[in-house]
Amino acid sequence: MTEAGNAGKKFDELVGILAALRGPRGCPWDRARTALDIRDYFLEEVYEAVEALEAGNASNLAEELGDVLMEVVFLSRIFEEQGGFTVADALDRVNAKMIARHPHVFASPRDMTVADSWNEGKKAERGTSSVLEDPRPATPALLSAFQIGRRVSACGFDWPDAVGVLAKVREETAELEAAVSGADAAGAEEELGDLMFTLANAARKLGLNPELALRKANAKFVRRFRALEDEARSSGKDLGKLSLEEMDSIWDRQKARDRDT
Repeated sequence: MTEAGNAGKKFDELVGILAALRGPRGCPWDRARTALDIRDYFLEEVYEAVEALEAGNASNLAEELGDVLMEVVFLSRIFEEQGGFTVADALDRVNAKMIARHPHVFASPRDMTVADSWNEGKKAERGTSSVLEDPRPATPALLSAFQIGRRVSACGFDWPDAVGVLAKVREETAELEAAVSGADAAGAEEELGDLMFTLANAARKLGLNPELALRKANAKFVRRFRALEDEARSSGKDLGKLSLEEMDSIWDRQKARDRDT
């Protein structure tokens, strides 16, 4: 059996497992789950897969991708029970979409560029001539800004290089400072949004994903703050009673230790 055929057999097995778990003699916990319940587990599994990918751990990644597939099948099973769609319907749609978006591979004309064929395919799906679609409410705003910049870049609407977009970051920072100095709350909100949008595009020009970069920064901050708490505790001090200068001193020592490792 080919690798694709073997994968198909195992996918059918997963579909059967979820059908049994949701069946009349299945697991009470699984039977009680709603689509909105699975939404939270689905997001959790996706982020765990991203963490395994970033860590370069192939074994963990294989496991986490399996968990993501399980949540996909779980959701599809719930909607099949409601008369909505089956997992086969979801597969039909993605198969058709991938073929339609790659006419340079599956159809004529074969002289289209990859970017051209992808963008034309997406416009055809949306029934619009715009390369942009409305931001999806569930998509993190920073990631959405990154995606918007990437799409318009394919049309040539972009900064020439990272230096140009970093100059725009400084411009937006100055405008935010002016709004704050003028006690203009509405203006500050707008300028902060402009700055964050520009930073997302700075990341794109640097070949980075801003959502992943921010996740790493969040994790670094949490690690350093916990180290700050541990050092204060080991010294018999109440963190809440330390002065800002004392906390800054501990923080700087933790930063120095990070640089040395």
